[in-house]
Amino acid sequence: MGWSVDPTGLHELIMRYNREAPGLPLYITENGAAYDDKPDADGKVHDPERVAYLHGHLSAVRRAIADGADVRGYYLWSLMDNFEWAYGYDKRFGAVYVDYATQQRTPKSSALWYARAAKSGVLPEPESI
Repeated sequence: MGWSVDPTGLHELIMRYNREAPGLPLYITENGAAYDDKPDADGKVHDPERVAYLHGHLSAVRRAIADGADVRGYYLWSLMDNFEWAYGYDKRFGAVYVDYATQQRTPKSSALWYARAAKSGVLPEPESI
C-alpha cells in the first residue's frame, strides 16, 4: 500500500501508553497490513510479507511486555480479506484469502504461521512456513 512499516513504532506506542495510563491493561485490537495476495498455481496463498510483518510486530509486543507493559491481547487485522471502507475489495488485509466470486476461503501462509505462534507461545522464524 506504500505505507512504511516499522515495528519499533508499536513498541514505542505501547510503552507510551504504559507511562501515561499506568495500571491499565492494553489490548491491541487491530494490527495488520495489506499485500497483493493471490493464489499460486497449486491453490495456496503465500504471503511472506505479512508473515514478516506479524513476526516483527509480535516481537515488538513481546519486547514491550518484557519492558513492563501489561499487554493482555493482540488481534490480527484481519481474519479474512474483506470490504475496507476506504479501499473497497482492492486491498487484502486478511490471513485467509477470500475468492469474492465463490466465497471460497483459503488460509494464507500467514494464517498457518500465526496459528503456530498462538498455539506454542513461540514466534517461529518467518521462513518456517
